[in-house]
This record gives sequence, C-alpha cells and structure tokens, in this order.
Amino acid sequence: MTPLTPATIPPPFARYAHGVHVAPGHALIATSGQLGLAMDGTIPEGAEAQAALCLANIDAILAEAGAARDHVIRLNAFVTGREHMAGYMVARDAWLAQVTSLPASTLMIVSGFTRPEFVVEIEALAAVPAEAR
Repeated sequence: MTPLTPATIPPPFARYAHGVHVAPGHALIATSGQLGLAMDGTIPEGAEAQAALCLANIDAILAEAGAARDHVIRLNAFVTGREHMAGYMVARDAWLAQVTSLPASTLMIVSGFTRPEFVVEIEALAAVPAEAR
C-alpha cells in the first residue's frame, strides 16, 4: 500500500493521506460503522472516548480477519457537530500514531445516529496482502 499525497495539492490537514494505492493481491475488509458502545451496553461520554471505543472495535474486527490497523486504507468518520471534531481527531491520531502508511480519511458532520447519546461513528476499509493472510 502506498500513500498518495501529491506535492501539487495542499497537504492533508491532519494525520492521513489524500489517497492510498493498493497493489494487486490484497484482500479487502470493510467494517460497518462502529458506535461507541461497550460490551456492557454503556456509552462513554464525549467524542474522544466514543471514538477510542469505535477504533478499539475496529481493531477487534480487523484481528478477526487476521489484519491490523496498519492494513487500513480508509477511515470514514461521522460526528454530530463541529464541537465533536477535535475529540474524534485526538482519538484517531492516537490510534494512527504507530502506523507508518497512513490511510485516506473523511470526516463528516451528520444530524444524528440511532440514539442521541452517540456522537461519533467510524467505519474502516482495510487491504491485507496475500503474504500476511
């Protein structure tokens, strides 16, 4: 996987790549959008805590397929207001801190989720090379 960040366009705003090239021979893994819902049914308060839980859930889904966050090629995130962007970005940047090949990333503001307590939802697309499977 090769990050695509052309010098002819402005650099990314944060820790992500403008695009990612995936060579042939990779298996794709797509996650559903993950909400900040713990196994015991609790929902942490605040965007950063919810995003951290969403990303931990994505880690578990990736592990189930023999993948890891290094294989993520795209993150799509949704927050319910601009006030939640910073908390999401702190959690995302911490989650990506040790990742060397950064994924493409989109962050959107939406009107809401299934329950008003949810303020963040994150989905991922990963590509695992054949030799890693």
